[in-house]
Amino acid sequence: MIIIPAIDLKDGQCVRLFQGDMNQNTVYSNDPAATARQWQSLGAERLHVVDLNGAFAGHSVNQEAIQAILAVLTIPSQLGGGIRTLADVERWLTLGITTVILGTVACRNPELVVEACKNFPGRVSVGIDARDGKVAVQGWAEVTDILALDLAKRFEDVGVAEIIFTDISRDGALSGPNIGATRALAEAITTPVIASGGVSHMGDIENLLANCGPFANGGRIQGVITGKAIYDGRLDFAQAVTLSRQGGEAC
Repeated sequence: MIIIPAIDLKDGQCVRLFQGDMNQNTVYSNDPAATARQWQSLGAERLHVVDLNGAFAGHSVNQEAIQAILAVLTIPSQLGGGIRTLADVERWLTLGITTVILGTVACRNPELVVEACKNFPGRVSVGIDARDGKVAVQGWAEVTDILALDLAKRFEDVGVAEIIFTDISRDGALSGPNIGATRALAEAITTPVIASGGVSHMGDIENLLANCGPFANGGRIQGVITGKAIYDGRLDFAQAVTLSRQGGEAC
């Protein structure tokens, strides 16, 4: 199981939101590239980047900051936020992003996900952000009637690299990840799952490692994204990486 540091971009800065509220944000850095370099130097195997402005606007906004990040990275990267068309997918992959994350469009236009997976095999993930089990879109501003599990099952066998599952109520709240819901999702699908939201200390990493699988269906929790805890110092990122490498080989 890999530990993936998050860089959330708002107005060109590295921020963390509380439960997805753009009005409740804390700025941690004015230099996203330096932040990316820091996590990479501490052992990150992948970087998670979100264009928060783009998620709300429906198109990429923080391109300059993202390209600055890519310029210093030697590890894979994944990007979400404002990616709504095949042209968007192709542009970011061409610019150097390893994997694009399709969220809102996965809910509203699932056929685009299928086509993107066909055109760019292994380089398309689906982000499923849920509030009380139901999928939220448009930067989490709108909650649909679609269940997270139903959306995940829709993309079984189409070539989606991973499902990135976020419990919105836990995001930025440092209240612990929703391991029960994340495990239930991983046990119901064969696509690997990345957990997101709520990680607050090393105990959360240990609990995820104890519940990461692989499960009877072959599914597993392949990684976890962490943000606020590593920025605030509640979680020692390098230590978490070491623990995951020692104890998470099965995942």
